[in-house]
Amino acid sequence: MEKLKLRLAGEITLSSDPGSTMKKWRELFSITQSELAEYLGITVSTISDYESNRRKSPGTAIISRFVNALFEIDMKKGGFITQKLLEGSEPTESFFEVHEFARGLLLSDFIDLIGGKVITNEDVVKEKKIYGYTLVDSLKVILEMPHNFLTGIYSNMNGKVMIFTGVSSGRSPMVVIRVSPSKPVAVVLHGLKEADKLAIKLSEKERIPLIITKKEISKIKDVLNKI
Repeated sequence: MEKLKLRLAGEITLSSDPGSTMKKWRELFSITQSELAEYLGITVSTISDYESNRRKSPGTAIISRFVNALFEIDMKKGGFITQKLLEGSEPTESFFEVHEFARGLLLSDFIDLIGGKVITNEDVVKEKKIYGYTLVDSLKVILEMPHNFLTGIYSNMNGKVMIFTGVSSGRSPMVVIRVSPSKPVAVVLHGLKEADKLAIKLSEKERIPLIITKKEISKIKDVLNKI
């Protein structure tokens, strides 16, 4: 867990927008400003000032207290977010890519950036916020990835969109997501003209927007990795 804490602390410290990065992680842990302020013994306005960059960049001592508080509050609630993050830290990077945003991004803005078309659950798109994406090469996963690594993909979905390349219909990804305890905010199927009917039904049942795009992956990564 210490490596995970160092990862979060390092991301905040090195961020060009540390306040937004702090807010992102607080929201990913589903912790309110009031909860965090009470736990740290400070005012809600102080938390708000840091997150909006109205105070100078936090020092290492403040960042350390902030990160420790996130994990300690989560553990008191059962440690579910911590467990998901720990499971997602397996050495599976050669089979899929994970990118964390420095700040939260509205799903509707994400869809515009990737030139996406919403297939299902369009009514919830404007309500959702995302904090990163996981890019999965479906063919490589099927042909090369050890089976025991599969959980690494689907445990690393917290607050993210999953982008699948090399898909023929989109059915398989949605079937796995259906039975997975951790769900992505949305699913992007790259290169398809239309999605499989079962994939659409599962998407509607799970209330997970299904999106299609034909924009080049390199261009998608270029625009998203700047966030």
